[in-house]
Amino acid sequence: MLNNIFEPIYSGTFTLTSFLICTLVSLALGVVVTLAANFKSRLSKSFLLSIVLIPAVVQVVIMLVNGSVGTAVAVMGAFSLVRFRSIPGSAKEIVSIFLAMATGLATGMGYVTLAVLFVIIICIAMICAGFLKIKDKDDLIRELRITVPEDLNYAHAFDDLFEKYTSDTKLLNVKTTNMGSLYKLFYKVELNNEDDVQRFIDELRCRNGNLEISVSIPSSVENTL
Repeated sequence: MLNNIFEPIYSGTFTLTSFLICTLVSLALGVVVTLAANFKSRLSKSFLLSIVLIPAVVQVVIMLVNGSVGTAVAVMGAFSLVRFRSIPGSAKEIVSIFLAMATGLATGMGYVTLAVLFVIIICIAMICAGFLKIKDKDDLIRELRITVPEDLNYAHAFDDLFEKYTSDTKLLNVKTTNMGSLYKLFYKVELNNEDDVQRFIDELRCRNGNLEISVSIPSSVENTL
């Protein structure tokens, strides 16, 4: 009985019935993949719509080139360009795209039951992974901006505080402001404990004359591929 999973619903030339079944299953599985990909995430509407449609598009292409090795190789080459012509996305987005394409490949070759089973297993794994609380080193990286008066020797003014609250500190940029009467310092720091941010800022304020201080999450810190 389980061996029937690995049997395609058509062999050789496909019929209208097999085409409609494969297309409807592809769209349905695309919706399932979209729901799993958007679980505990905030993906764009256009990206989610693309994930819904990718399995059906890939499925139609595979059905059309069925049996033609040369055409299939050319099509796969065209699909490989999609990754390199796109804006870099998060790791989860890339996985979702490959999952949608793999689903389309399976349904396009007629392995509808196998595609359903595959999507269910992977989507359950994605949802379970969403509940995992895995600490990443990048979670403690922050952008620190400190405004100091021009008469403050900023080179070593905060060394003891950096040693106390951070495990790594790098001064990235220095610029003057307010007609040269103030300096704006831009640091990249790795915190020892994110719960100590308020105490860290309070002690920095005592050193910089209560001028502006900001701590933010770097926009570039993301699980990208």
